[in-house]
Amino acid sequence: MAYDVAAVRAHFPALAEGAAHFDSPGGSQVPDVVADAVAGTLRSAVANRGVRTAAERRADEIVVEARRAMADLLGGTPGGIVFGRSMTQLTYDMARALAKEWGPGDEVVVSSLDHDANIRPWVQAAESRGATVRWAEFDPGTGELDVAAVAAVLTGRTRLVAVTAASNLLGTRPDIPEIAERVHAAGARLYVDGVHLTPHDLVDVGRLGADFYACSPYKFLGPHLGVLAADPGLLETVYPDKLLPAGDAVPERFELGTLPYELLAGTTAAVDFLAGLVPGTGGTRRERLAGSMAALERHENAMLERLDSGLAEIAGITVYGAPHRRRTPTTLFSLDGVAPADVYAFLAARGVNAPAGTFYALECSRRLGLGDTGAIRAGVAPYTDESDVDRLLKGVRELAG
Repeated sequence: MAYDVAAVRAHFPALAEGAAHFDSPGGSQVPDVVADAVAGTLRSAVANRGVRTAAERRADEIVVEARRAMADLLGGTPGGIVFGRSMTQLTYDMARALAKEWGPGDEVVVSSLDHDANIRPWVQAAESRGATVRWAEFDPGTGELDVAAVAAVLTGRTRLVAVTAASNLLGTRPDIPEIAERVHAAGARLYVDGVHLTPHDLVDVGRLGADFYACSPYKFLGPHLGVLAADPGLLETVYPDKLLPAGDAVPERFELGTLPYELLAGTTAAVDFLAGLVPGTGGTRRERLAGSMAALERHENAMLERLDSGLAEIAGITVYGAPHRRRTPTTLFSLDGVAPADVYAFLAARGVNAPAGTFYALECSRRLGLGDTGAIRAGVAPYTDESDVDRLLKGVRELAG
């Protein structure tokens, strides 16, 4: 069915401020139903989870439903959904827990394509245990991280490989299923950063072959939160540090302290909103997500093509990365003779939010030759329309001229 971007935009109160938002890779705007779910939970009686009082039962229902919603979104199992403050926090926690089994002679593989949240926790955990860190390097010309580049640094001593499902800087999408096959053949585990992929494609953690898959609801129209998906059986073998009275059951074993019930309610609402992007589709929530995400991808790709084509016509523009595989609707570019921060400021003054920087993908920026300054990143979201793209292009043309 057709994707009605005007109907989608009507659900985003923030758009009434008038800005064209290309800053969604750093955090999307929030639809009204998500804000209502958060506010509604804060206005309701909630308590620590339990079965005796209405407040306890409400809290428990919110957690249970949020696990189901995220399992539907990721193709996972509710019992394998872990919530945390952020993807970064969850990755640090998991790195510390897994590193308890590492020692000198063991190896960990990270990628220069990744956000630092899927690099530094593993580097620091390896160093703390005397393990060796090996790097899989991407091609700065294409922006691609080839399977061969990962396979080349795998050995019989590899314990874990950390790689992104989509570069938050370039949009590059490595071949995760093939990488997973190589990683598992080496006897290692695969930790996938799915933060930048999840908003743009229907994820199936099992099909990807990820042992651990981490993402952030605030990148796909939800509140600020982190989510980790894994097989419950695998989580049973991992033992994080936790408080003595805290339960040892999975997945609660990894959730330190009381969960933010209002944010979990908002996360469920965000998943339901994504499932309803194309009204009228029936079936389970997972089936509705499949239809909606397919329509969303077509819309976002059309906006990306309009953006890329327009940038190609502007003298002095350099676009970074030319992946031959599918990419997320994300473009990284610079304008000759103008500092990225100045381009950012120029566009912002005209109501176009297209920020500049490395966006925590520091190793990626350095390998591209952009150092610690980075470039301008423009990301397409479900609410991006043609007028947004045209406003961005108009601003860049004015500055280039």
